Amino acid sequence: MFQKIIVAVILLFGAVAGAQELLQQPVETDTAKVYDTKYREDQFYVGITHSILQDKPPGFSQRSLSLGIQAGFLRDFPINAARTWAIAPGIGYSYLNLHHNLAPFDGVDFPSQILKEYDRNTLSLHYLDFPLEIRWRTSTPESHKFWRVYTGFKVSYLVADKAVTKSDLADFTLKNSADLNQWVYGVYLSAGFNTWNIYMYYGLNSVYKNQVVPESNNKVKAFNAGLMFYIL
Repeated sequence: MFQKIIVAVILLFGAVAGAQELLQQPVETDTAKVYDTKYREDQFYVGITHSILQDKPPGFSQRSLSLGIQAGFLRDFPINAARTWAIAPGIGYSYLNLHHNLAPFDGVDFPSQILKEYDRNTLSLHYLDFPLEIRWRTSTPESHKFWRVYTGFKVSYLVADKAVTKSDLADFTLKNSADLNQWVYGVYLSAGFNTWNIYMYYGLNSVYKNQVVPESNNKVKAFNAGLMFYIL
């Protein structure tokens, strides 16, 4: 199901990007082409990532792809006359679907632990994102195909979470876990040309509020890598 959502997002972006190319064509008059010299760039974004968790406790492993999506709006504020430098605060949403072998504490009688065998163990996270980035690009009023390097800092608020564990030892679903950090933050980089941009995010604090398992002080941080697409 999640893979179908990813495909739908890519197809939707392709359609919107095509429409954007048409909208960004200069207006021709009888005498000359007219360009917008006060343009703003890349104010909507959509991203697809894979999470590679860091600072893992002994025995911790990931299974399959831990895919994620993100989308939002960034207000572009150029800070030089050529409009090649800008700052951009914004707001967005991100979703992570983590597949690993760490079973959470169910709040009753099943302690958090590393599973050796299991049928399913996933953690779904929904965040409200507050990014702030510094932007450099080679855009001009005449062309909207350009190189870009955007770097920023993002604070995210956990609005919903769900853990599903199915094994010979336990079978339960846990929502709103007290073991997860309500606020997470990290740094990110997005760079590329025109439509295609690589994206990397590194979490500076743990996804979990406390130590993940009693025998380890590791707390598990997120490293997300993938593609970012910008619109308008």
